Amino acid sequence: MAQALSIDPQATALVLIDLQQSNIARQLEPHASAQVVQNSVRAAQALRAAGGAIVYVRVDIAELLSLPADAPLRAPGSPAPPPSASELVPEAGVHPGDFIVTKRQWGAFYGTDLEQRLQRRGIRTIALTGIATNFGVESTARAAFDQGYELVFIEDAMSTFSADAHRFAVQAVFPRMGRVRSTDEFVAAVSAPRP
Repeated sequence: MAQALSIDPQATALVLIDLQQSNIARQLEPHASAQVVQNSVRAAQALRAAGGAIVYVRVDIAELLSLPADAPLRAPGSPAPPPSASELVPEAGVHPGDFIVTKRQWGAFYGTDLEQRLQRRGIRTIALTGIATNFGVESTARAAFDQGYELVFIEDAMSTFSADAHRFAVQAVFPRMGRVRSTDEFVAAVSAPRP
């Protein structure tokens, strides 16, 4: 049984990865995109109310898809995605005071001001949600782990293109970097009374 989650909300940031048009339209497993967004929003509302930081990350999808690769995310010669593909979906629930970070890679740290924003807020713990588990979420988690952040992975608020890929990240990778918990467990931890 997992240890009870104890979080200092004011030293915690929830980083929501790529809840944008291009990802929400995809068929995801094991959690549907609507569930990922709904659970991410629940986590954000709870942490925001407890004084934590909320960071929405979006990827410049046109730039990411233009990178050369053996198995590119976009077929060669196919039309570029419209600019709206990189926009956060309205139901993601961005509030005034939340941070928005635009990345051009899978991970949210490289080439962005995310680290500076977290340092200025005195953040020690990062909770992660989003799409896709084994791409943007895992890449961001690895960079955060390397920088010494404590990590919480909200399992039912992330998903990817195959249930096996999600399961591998959640069972074999994430527990070695931090704590894997449900949305309900995260919300309970940040909403718990403080001594």
